[in-house]
Amino acid sequence: MPETMVRLPDRQPILRVMPMPADVNPQGDVFGGWIMAQVDVAGAIPAMQRARGRVTTVAVNSFLFKQPVSVGDVVSFFAEVVDTGRTSIKVRVEVYAERHPAQPIIVKVTEAVLSYVAINQHGEKRELPNDQ
Repeated sequence: MPETMVRLPDRQPILRVMPMPADVNPQGDVFGGWIMAQVDVAGAIPAMQRARGRVTTVAVNSFLFKQPVSVGDVVSFFAEVVDTGRTSIKVRVEVYAERHPAQPIIVKVTEAVLSYVAINQHGEKRELPNDQ
């Protein structure tokens, strides 16, 4: 896949991380499962803020890998709530990699939509606060 240079969104990322050698497959690319786990963490942050408490992941509505991620890339995760229900929160996560520090380029590597449900201390569904 050819790399298409893009700009980072004009807001702070929810999460930034650099994958390490232990995170790669035999071909040298970062495991998709590692990226999926980081996307879930990034998506949970605005979901927890909206729920004002615990949430649990209930669905990965869509997940698209656009470009591989490599060791040394600085990976930025941008997440925002796109919809809410009575107990549920849908979050879109966009992932960008900053590559080649000598001649930096930024590429969009992943995009996903996940659904979370607000839960109480017993792990049972609870309604979202309605003051937001």
